Amino acid sequence: MWRPMRRTAAKGALRNQLEEFEMSKLPKIVLVHGAWADGSSWSAVIERLQRDGFNVTAPQFALTKLSDDVARLREVLARQNGPTIVAGHSYGGQIMTALGKDATNVAGLVYVAAFGLDQGESLGALLAQGPPSPAIAHLDIDKQGYAWLPEDDFVSHFAGDVDPVKAKVMFAAQQPLAVSTFGELMGEVAWKSFPSWYLVAQSAEAIPADAERLFAKRMGATVVEVNSNHLPMVSHPAEVADLIESATEKIQQADAVSPASR
Repeated sequence: MWRPMRRTAAKGALRNQLEEFEMSKLPKIVLVHGAWADGSSWSAVIERLQRDGFNVTAPQFALTKLSDDVARLREVLARQNGPTIVAGHSYGGQIMTALGKDATNVAGLVYVAAFGLDQGESLGALLAQGPPSPAIAHLDIDKQGYAWLPEDDFVSHFAGDVDPVKAKVMFAAQQPLAVSTFGELMGEVAWKSFPSWYLVAQSAEAIPADAERLFAKRMGATVVEVNSNHLPMVSHPAEVADLIESATEKIQQADAVSPASR
């Protein structure tokens, strides 16, 4: 009487082992938050990715200096044990772009309403080309040189399509950005060395949608557009997760074809 039960238990254990093995072959995912946010801004996307078996890391960045944030990202990437998709939102795109071609474990880049500068460009010069967007029109600079978003600008423009109660919580938890980062010149860019995907937020009030389209076009990214304000990972997490998973699928397909072509 015990043998069938033992066989059933053995089959269940084997099935679990196989599932774990299949999941272990999935690309890893690192999520990079932007200014006036933190890693928790990716929460709804993380839930979806984890449910689908992905190993996800969403570290915190100090936003004090680009080189420091890039160093932090490199530390996190070094902990991944295989090909990794890096997804960045807003200023998070600046951080992952600055990785350049020397980026351990990176297999692809996903820009989510993010900056995608080229070598020699700076955020300050880019933003000076036109009037400030509504979300960043009234930056509150403290004595230490950090820029904060006022509550009304955060809730009404930065997180304009997020539930106001949640938006106010995010406002309270915002991570300020050092003003000095606006003058930092971009060095060698990662998107010239890795395949890229870009989610354009059509109604964004921080980075204009046309600027996002320009970034995506010149990096040759695979593009999707969503009718979202500047925080699509909060207001449209399913679409963001779908794009990231699409990137992982393409990377897996490329890895499967590459050995056969050698």
